[in-house]
Amino acid sequence: MRYAVLVTGPAGAGKSTFCASFMTHLLASKRTGHLVNLDPAAAPDSFEYAPSIDIKDLISVEDAMSELGYGPNGGLVYCFEYLLQNMDWLEEEVGEFEDDYLIIDCPGQIELYTHHPFLPTLVRNLQRLGMRTSAVYLLESQFMEDKYKFFSGVLSAMSAMVNLEIPWVNVMSKMDLVLPNTEDPAAGGRNGLRTRRNIARYLDPDPLLLAAPHGSGDEVNSVNPRFHALNQALVQLIEDHPLVTFLPLDLTNPNSIENVLSHIDYSMQYGEDEEPKEPRDLDDGDFAEME
Repeated sequence: MRYAVLVTGPAGAGKSTFCASFMTHLLASKRTGHLVNLDPAAAPDSFEYAPSIDIKDLISVEDAMSELGYGPNGGLVYCFEYLLQNMDWLEEEVGEFEDDYLIIDCPGQIELYTHHPFLPTLVRNLQRLGMRTSAVYLLESQFMEDKYKFFSGVLSAMSAMVNLEIPWVNVMSKMDLVLPNTEDPAAGGRNGLRTRRNIARYLDPDPLLLAAPHGSGDEVNSVNPRFHALNQALVQLIEDHPLVTFLPLDLTNPNSIENVLSHIDYSMQYGEDEEPKEPRDLDDGDFAEME
């Protein structure tokens, strides 16, 4: 059985870094993994591991821009449409791998995950080739600095999940920039998220964060009253469809990537007798098991 994991999420979420750590962990576990670059605009030096399959061998954004006069976004869309017209190329490339993990590094244009037909079509083709397919959606921990920005990330993750309709794991990346390594209540990470409860409300999104303004008086007063009804509608949507929860990812902690990988394995029934690992306790330097 072959397995394919699409690593998705907005630009700057750490997708390529996660893919490299994913590969390193597979190799350390004596498992076979191959990196697939699906970003036609990726720089050659952006990969720690050389891609086994690279869309730039078929077409690149530079080709589309120079030969057809497209801008960066138009060139990107053209590259994916060109790939869809030449799926036999991808089928031939993929056909060389058996009983392997394909880690597919996707580009950061969010519209590709939320409403463009490219990725759903790609997933159907991979499944037709007999691959068990899942997706990982990375959201950077910086999104927790602003609750409105955070919930825009939650909604984009929800939209992508509905659009692709495959097993899904949401990950809050770069958590090493947030979590303190001390129990001192005066200490905090970059975002001042000092307690388990605060972190838990973001990893398992609490719609009340959006419904009830909190923080300084300036923050409360800065919210335009015209958005209150919209916020309430979003709260209702998230409460009615609780699809999104996040696993914390700290790449400085070996246990963290192992936890995420175990959930990806479980979502695709890799090692069907294995249960996904749970995050460990914050007091031990790992992540809290969220209650």
